[in-house]
Amino acid sequence: MDLHLGFIASSRGSNVCAILDEIQRGWLDADAKVIISNNPLAPVLRVGRERNLPVVCASSKTSLDRDGVILEALKTYDVNLVVLAGYLKKVGPEIIENFPQRILNIHPSLLPKYSGEGMYGMHIHEAVIHSSDHESGATVHLVTEEYDCGRILAQYKVPRYERDSAETLAERVLRVEHVLYSQTLRDIQRGIIDLDNGSALSPI
Repeated sequence: MDLHLGFIASSRGSNVCAILDEIQRGWLDADAKVIISNNPLAPVLRVGRERNLPVVCASSKTSLDRDGVILEALKTYDVNLVVLAGYLKKVGPEIIENFPQRILNIHPSLLPKYSGEGMYGMHIHEAVIHSSDHESGATVHLVTEEYDCGRILAQYKVPRYERDSAETLAERVLRVEHVLYSQTLRDIQRGIIDLDNGSALSPI
């Protein structure tokens, strides 16, 4: 599958940077088409400008307006795969209808654990620290209208240590996110992962 990527992020976009680096090094066969953010102050927009990529700010006051701006940008720049990277808003139904099975998200836990509305960023890592879990990790999944309920495409586990804080666990998980997201995109590009057919992740 040819990858024409549209990135959507709300803040730093460290996963965007990691994927762009893979493309620049020739390790990922993909075209970065546009970077979109709902936050006009998001550092990820500066990343796009520095790398001479089109950037779009979708900071509309209502979700309907915001989704309209995002959808128009995705179509304008001929995106065929949407990559969410720390996007803190819910993707609207119109975007999902226009990109069925073509919107990816990376979640900083081993889904289905620590999922749902309000479970993002440090909230997740704090919940893991206050649990009895001995591991955490990251999950790449397809996006549906329900939070974190789309088909799981890939997961990567990391240990949770007794002396971990939410901050140290978050750092460990983020490092594997940067590896996992690009590898998942490579597997999609090579046809190893079929976005249109398949069930939940099940190791062979």
